[in-house]
Amino acid sequence: MLSRAAWSLLIRTGGLGTRGTHSPRGTASSQRRMSPYVDCYAQRSYPMPDEPFCTELTEEQRALKEKEKGSWAQLSQAEKVALYRLQFHETFAEMNHRSNEWKTVMGCVFFFIGFTALVIWWQRVYVFPEKVITLTEERKAQQLQRLLDMKSNPIQGLAAHWDYEKKEWKK
Repeated sequence: MLSRAAWSLLIRTGGLGTRGTHSPRGTASSQRRMSPYVDCYAQRSYPMPDEPFCTELTEEQRALKEKEKGSWAQLSQAEKVALYRLQFHETFAEMNHRSNEWKTVMGCVFFFIGFTALVIWWQRVYVFPEKVITLTEERKAQQLQRLLDMKSNPIQGLAAHWDYEKKEWKK
């Protein structure tokens, strides 16, 4: 027995051994009219698209296409450019032209860095507690003096490096 997917495929294609065709604009049997500007993807690596850029021509453009069949020496520079624009969407210079998208990206990066800095500043001011009293310089000196007074770890520790007679660190 055929599975449902295989059965529906068999019904849609009209039987075994027939292949469906498709185009970028829909099914092959559709009779829709194409827009005057086709999806033309000219790239530097593939500069010659399969279809011309403009498919529906006006009267002026048709006359220019007829004139194209003659001698190109009779065509003016503007007419040559117009013929080029009928066939291709962009020139190589336009394809290679840099966009200003990097400015938007860098603006977003700097915005988020600034926002993060504001959040960190806000946390330090309003969220985190004040400095603990035991971390002040005066309190650290008192703790060190207490360790020395107790002669804590007299062999290899702090007390071993303190001269109790001169009241200073040994050299």
